[in-house]
Amino acid sequence: MYQQLFCKVVDNLPKIRATIWLSGLAIALFGTACTATRESSSAIQPLTVPSPHSQRTENEQAAITMAVIPWQVSSEQEQKLQPLADYLGKTLKRPFHFEITKNYETAVELLIQGKVDLAYLGPSSYIAARLRDAQIEPLVSPINQDTKRPWYTSVIIASKTSGIKTLQDLPGKRFAFVSKISASGYVVPMAKLQELGINPQRDFHSVVFLGSHHKSKQALIKGEVDAIADDKRSYTQQIKEGKIDPKKYAIIWESVPLPSIPIVAASKVSVELKDHLKKALIDAPAGLIDPSGAVGVGYTLVQDSDYDIIRDFQKRVPTQ
Repeated sequence: MYQQLFCKVVDNLPKIRATIWLSGLAIALFGTACTATRESSSAIQPLTVPSPHSQRTENEQAAITMAVIPWQVSSEQEQKLQPLADYLGKTLKRPFHFEITKNYETAVELLIQGKVDLAYLGPSSYIAARLRDAQIEPLVSPINQDTKRPWYTSVIIASKTSGIKTLQDLPGKRFAFVSKISASGYVVPMAKLQELGINPQRDFHSVVFLGSHHKSKQALIKGEVDAIADDKRSYTQQIKEGKIDPKKYAIIWESVPLPSIPIVAASKVSVELKDHLKKALIDAPAGLIDPSGAVGVGYTLVQDSDYDIIRDFQKRVPTQ
């Protein structure tokens, strides 16, 4: 820096005022430093700081990924969700992808670790995630096609050949839950069984946790279990698709209405993107398949306190 300053002074000093001692000092101390500095300065590249516009462009182009708990066969679920992915990608002007997870726990982990931007979680699994990261936020939930309300119900379904007609007939039978962090597939029906004094681990012939609603229904269809805990919407959707014969099975119990499954944002997601997502989903055209694989009739805004009823059920049921 001192060499460059000196060179500037020398270059601009009128020759008539240059003194012999100044010239001598320049030669002695700096020699050809001025010339070298000028030549080398052209090779030094200034730091390039991206403009706010370029940063915004890159951010707009970054893909958005939503983890989805498994409701159906993964390949079928992904195919059904493609129109929703296309709509959100076009509306948000960013590529949009769904990642169908193998179980509830994986969806929660991906959200907590920030490996996905969003997750479609069951109410109970949302609460489990929220306990680990208070900054995640529920944005919207789909409106039930059958009830036209933002809620759904848990059911216990039994094979008619099993002789099960009421909950009191379950002891001694084979039973399948979905996951211990599934509201409709474990927490809510388990609370009901406990209310009746039924302990599945003690009273049932066998108890299995199969990880997804689809696998539970498949076990029932194959005769591997006698009864299952399920989400009624998931069950009726498979009946509509001709995958389940309702003449062979019966709903022997149905819960009170439960707050619908939320689309949850990871803590890394900006407020601006959250607002854009809410608007895009609220404005989504009717008929798009929602993340559960059912025909959607719209979305509604939700907040954390909407799921306090599930917290009440969880207090009555061991989840570990």
